[in-house]
Amino acid sequence: MQNIDLICVGKLNAKYFAEGVAEYQKRLAAFANFRIIELPEEKIEEKNASDALVRRALEKEGKAILANVRKGAALVALCVEGKQISSEELADFLAQRAGSGAGDVAFVIGSSHGLAEEVKRAAVLRFSMGRITLPHQLARLVLTEQIYRACTINSGLKYHK
Repeated sequence: MQNIDLICVGKLNAKYFAEGVAEYQKRLAAFANFRIIELPEEKIEEKNASDALVRRALEKEGKAILANVRKGAALVALCVEGKQISSEELADFLAQRAGSGAGDVAFVIGSSHGLAEEVKRAAVLRFSMGRITLPHQLARLVLTEQIYRACTINSGLKYHK
């Protein structure tokens, strides 16, 4: 069974997001070994923090992210400059990984400041959920649902219609 990790910087604070993510996580158990890894967001106390301060925080988060990626896993970085793909294209990506013998995948959602360049460079796919801005908690719910949808597509189930 394929290992699919979702590495997130920050926690889910809203109960309704946590319940939605938990539901899709439960459903995903039929298709993959799916786990969510929550990492702490680096605190930036200054309201108008300098670019250098933000970059240092992102670098710390980036090291923690990369340390939690399974060896050999394909890293997928969610970032605004990433490629927009359809549910079917996401399903195809997961299927290709599963069929390659190196099937592990790690999706990464960064902090409110984004992702370190080091993480983006390590990614085999930079993925954007669109040109709109989503709160990170909502992005986690949407991504978890899309991973579930991709698994149902690959299994020939009708959910994705």
